[in-house]
Amino acid sequence: MALSEARARVDGSGRPPMVPAPSAPVRSRDPEAHPAPTGREEAWRFTPLRPLKALIAGQEPDGKVDVTVSAPDGVEVENVGTDDPRVGRVLTPVDRVAAFATVRAGGALVVTVPAEAELDEPVLLRLRGDGGVSYGHLAVEVGPFARATVVLDHTGTARYAGNVEVYVGHGANVTFVSLQDWDDDAVHAGAHAFSLGRDARLRATHITLGGQLVRLCPTVDYRGPGGDAELSGLFFTDAGQHQEHRLLVTHQERNCRSRVTYKGALQGADAHSVWIGDVLIGAGAVGTDTYEINRNLVLTDGARADSVPNLEILTGEVTGAGHASATGRFDDEALFYLMARGIPADEARRLVVRGFFGEVLDRIGVEALRERVTAVVDAELAGVGA
Repeated sequence: MALSEARARVDGSGRPPMVPAPSAPVRSRDPEAHPAPTGREEAWRFTPLRPLKALIAGQEPDGKVDVTVSAPDGVEVENVGTDDPRVGRVLTPVDRVAAFATVRAGGALVVTVPAEAELDEPVLLRLRGDGGVSYGHLAVEVGPFARATVVLDHTGTARYAGNVEVYVGHGANVTFVSLQDWDDDAVHAGAHAFSLGRDARLRATHITLGGQLVRLCPTVDYRGPGGDAELSGLFFTDAGQHQEHRLLVTHQERNCRSRVTYKGALQGADAHSVWIGDVLIGAGAVGTDTYEINRNLVLTDGARADSVPNLEILTGEVTGAGHASATGRFDDEALFYLMARGIPADEARRLVVRGFFGEVLDRIGVEALRERVTAVVDAELAGVGA
């Protein structure tokens, strides 16, 4: 297990590490406190660094990501400075790119859902890049016992470093969806941090479909007992694309639950996906119930999927803890079964892949978004042929 990396990312949640780790990276907003990655570090060993060169160097922004917000009545949307106490309450950077995202963003966008609010419509944030280097920082605050859905929709092109932190109040229920539907030449590095209060519930889904390189690092921690987090992911990695999802769930409170389910499909030469799933259970986190799973479907030759689940348990009093990972080829038998019943090969192929993704698609929670993702997957499959 990559313990040094896991400890470092625990630090990134804003809490001190459970086990002293002298070699763990510093938590700091100051980019110069973080060494530039070389590719030899555990946290960066799968990541092509060349496309990230400008973001690692902290190049001054010369592009723009336009943000438009559609929010139900009662939701407050503000632009604030980085000295606002809500900025950094959940996320403290543990790498150079995330630190530059904070200091170069020129402030932060804060979305506040008041306590006990019941939102019937999602908060929709559309981020569209127009090229060049840009940075962003978003903080979402959901008050106690509120219920809300928040959708981030990334399109266009950019070399973009974006931080997202979501503070879920006690007893609140939050659905969060981040869609990466970038143009083929986009580069996106994102740190997404979630913090759950007592008896809070989170349903977070990350969907990555476009971009030359997308590297997302979601983390979850709990501020009280009874928290329940489900993290789902869907990615379709095409020829020449690198899509990387590095997750960390830190259980340090009693009687909390987590489930992680990520599924990816790959096709084309040099398509490369990376999934890292770290779960840490602290000595005081008795009654923890956790399970993580990653499944990868390789559709053509030349594609590569790396999958590394890690689990560290510091208490014997858990309800359940486990992980699983598998990567396999397209099921030709299933395809033959459908074709033998008169279904054309291209339609049969779509049905098999839709069935593979169905569990994650059902969790998106926004019908229009689910239909859009399904259409993109179908278009990708049509491109490769049956």
